[in-house]
Amino acid sequence: MTTRLQAAADRRALVVRRDVAEQLVRLADDAGVSVVHLASAAGVARSHVARVMNGEASASFAVYQRLGAVLGADLSIRYFPNTGPAIRDRWAAPMLEALLAVRHPRWAAYTEVAVRRPSRGWIDVALHEPREQVLLASELQSELRRLEQLIRWHAAKADSLPSWDGFGQLGEQPRIGRLLVVRRTKATRTTAAEFGRQLRTAYPAHPDDAISALSGTMPWPGDALAWMVVEGHSARLVPGR
Repeated sequence: MTTRLQAAADRRALVVRRDVAEQLVRLADDAGVSVVHLASAAGVARSHVARVMNGEASASFAVYQRLGAVLGADLSIRYFPNTGPAIRDRWAAPMLEALLAVRHPRWAAYTEVAVRRPSRGWIDVALHEPREQVLLASELQSELRRLEQLIRWHAAKADSLPSWDGFGQLGEQPRIGRLLVVRRTKATRTTAAEFGRQLRTAYPAHPDDAISALSGTMPWPGDALAWMVVEGHSARLVPGR
């Protein structure tokens, strides 16, 4: 995990910690239980409970469960899938390098773009064409697992681009589009053939038109999926659906 991802995770953890602290305070107020009595009944040091309820410290799951039990509340914890993993596989680097290499100078590139609202996540690379006023949320995928979820995540991150810190520096608000670059393998081609209607609905523009727009001066045709062949440490975009 990069330092930037660690910082983002730490900020999110702080938000969750403070939210849990507010819940504990509300439960204690509703029950008319003081910090002293709560700590005593839960068998936890009063100073620790005070810091937890002020949002200044985290507690172990066991301590949170004890406090909840005293206040008549159950503890629940779960992960909510958001917009895909932040770490990339070994194919991502050559794929990104190839995409940046073929890109016409009219496209400005911004890598590892963090979005926060309404969905949180990272976009592999955002491509901005100021004259066309187009901003592409571009994702690189070496596999096509859980296709429906992949399409949903991509759309959610694209919709969240206005929350990117650099969005306000792009000038007039651009229209947002999507580019999905997929490594062409036997497995990905089989998946694409099996679920071709879904992919064409989500990414209706022809790949050849997308490649022409990225590498030249053709207008951006709309949301598109483009194929990329990876051979060793090099990669290249290939035409055709």
